[in-house]
Amino acid sequence: MRILLTSTSFQDTPGIHQQKLLESGYSVDKLRGPLSSNQLLPVIQNYDAIICGDDEYNKEVLLKGKKGKLKVLSKYGIGLDKIDLEYAESLNIKVFNTPGVNHCAVAEHVFALLLSFEKNIIDENNFVQNNQWTRLIGREIFKKSIGVIGLGNVGKEVVKRSLAFGMNVYAFDKVKDDKFLNENKINFTNSIHSFISELDYLSLNIPLNESTHHLIDHHLLKKMKNSAIIINTSRADLIDLDALVHSLTNSKIRGYLTDVLEKEPMDINHPLLKFKNVLITPHIGSRNYETVQRQGLKSVDNLFNFLNL
Repeated sequence: MRILLTSTSFQDTPGIHQQKLLESGYSVDKLRGPLSSNQLLPVIQNYDAIICGDDEYNKEVLLKGKKGKLKVLSKYGIGLDKIDLEYAESLNIKVFNTPGVNHCAVAEHVFALLLSFEKNIIDENNFVQNNQWTRLIGREIFKKSIGVIGLGNVGKEVVKRSLAFGMNVYAFDKVKDDKFLNENKINFTNSIHSFISELDYLSLNIPLNESTHHLIDHHLLKKMKNSAIIINTSRADLIDLDALVHSLTNSKIRGYLTDVLEKEPMDINHPLLKFKNVLITPHIGSRNYETVQRQGLKSVDNLFNFLNL
């Protein structure tokens, strides 16, 4: 039995998840993802199982794996948009993920980005490190309006933290969770268009699929305040990049804060790098000791539970 491990967060963070995998007795090889289809094609047929990150599992890769030994993909994380799920199912390759373990960490990262930007934390630290006592003017988030797109596990935690900061909260989801809405004072709607023009901040917390691809497009961006800020800790392709660049270039929005890019690691000439009002972190929203161990352990358990059937 051979297992391939590609998740760098899993590999880089010590803990019980690594111990459990190594003590399993299975042969474990490691590659540092996210891997492209071209990187997977030469090796995938050699493995019975993969603990993966955001690697590219298209039809060609999955078929090559099926013709070899591949039986299961255990995703370290939640998003499955890089895996052709229908084709995997047709090949009887099982796919698992780890929902419900990283939502608090990602919600914290939403506010880490937002507060860092509004309080000029990065710029001020850079000034001080260069022996400059430059004092910029920041902004409060108290009583500001935030729209939370997606009320899954992460979105719900973003709502809770928004309310704790005294913000006015709007939320959108296709599914109405009456229990959560009754417990929390928020403005819920099934149409983003109904509140987009009211927002100071927009937090994207939905999965990427055919219906959400480029959900934030030219049309929606035109409706936003010029002072609005978008925070994206989900998937880059929720936003039309060309439309985003146009809005930033023409000061149609005040900033874009993101933990996700269309291609990771990002290209050195990525168009967002030229903007001073863009804050980018390298997909670290759930990359902390507590969450990595929970998420890693869940991905191992998913794998072992399947293999032991």
